[in-house]
Amino acid sequence: MNIYDTIKTPIINAIFYATICFSASVAHAESGHGDEEDREEGHIELSQEQMKHAGIGLAQVGPGAIRETLAVYGVITSNAEQAQAVTARFDGVIRTVNKTIGDNVRKGDVLVTVEANESLKTYPIYSALNGVISQRNANIGEQTNGKTLLVVEDYSSVWVDLSVFPKDVAKLSLGQTVRIKSTNHASTGEGKIIFIATQGNPSNQATTARVLLNNVDNLWKPGLFVNAEITQTETAAATVINNKAVQLIEGETVIFVKGDEGFEPRNITLGRTDGEASEVLRGLKVGETYVIKNSFVLKSEMGKEDAEHGH
Repeated sequence: MNIYDTIKTPIINAIFYATICFSASVAHAESGHGDEEDREEGHIELSQEQMKHAGIGLAQVGPGAIRETLAVYGVITSNAEQAQAVTARFDGVIRTVNKTIGDNVRKGDVLVTVEANESLKTYPIYSALNGVISQRNANIGEQTNGKTLLVVEDYSSVWVDLSVFPKDVAKLSLGQTVRIKSTNHASTGEGKIIFIATQGNPSNQATTARVLLNNVDNLWKPGLFVNAEITQTETAAATVINNKAVQLIEGETVIFVKGDEGFEPRNITLGRTDGEASEVLRGLKVGETYVIKNSFVLKSEMGKEDAEHGH
């Protein structure tokens, strides 16, 4: 896998925004910064405020694992184990409906009141969980007739139904770690396979593998398509960085390392890589701090400085 195929993101607008948010002072470092093959001579100085405006995030170099993965696609679905189909215990006439589709509810909220046909007494129906009203089939004055009046769903976790084609089904097992990515690469998450279907889907000849995914931030909406990577193996590596940190400058693989005098562009040599991380063979040490988010802003500042020196 080519690492640059894994870090294609819509950054042009972000570059424009970030670079106008601050004016970085760029200075040339004195000699004595190590092997010239590994490091550039300049450094970029940014204040904490400038870093905040540019959205620059930092991480520490450390050991990690490189994954071999199986790429598949899937769709977000509601977690059927966290849903309530609201029905009337005693059939009767619906007197009030307190919630409608899209409303948030808390456990214990009164959702509907019903006047029972036999006793003529009105009783409340409560929500059994925190969640959102996803369906409504109840209106004032109607008979309940044993139907589902409302559906409450708790989206704090969701299912991801993955489609796995016949040649790859043997690679599946319960408990496998799966990395989930939105189709626009804006959101990522991780879960584990909790179910593997015993029958295939006749419409696409795929087998469903279901992943349980935490959704407390409400990033994953039921019905949305996602990309996924099912972990097959993990290999330990002594020095690992996030692929988002990597920039290509004049044909060299570069990341920006934070030092006492600012941010230094550092030439590195990469080894094994996956969709998220890469092994570093040369150019970095464990414990060093590097730019993991919005490193393209620093690359842009380098370009501006080079242009100024060209004049």
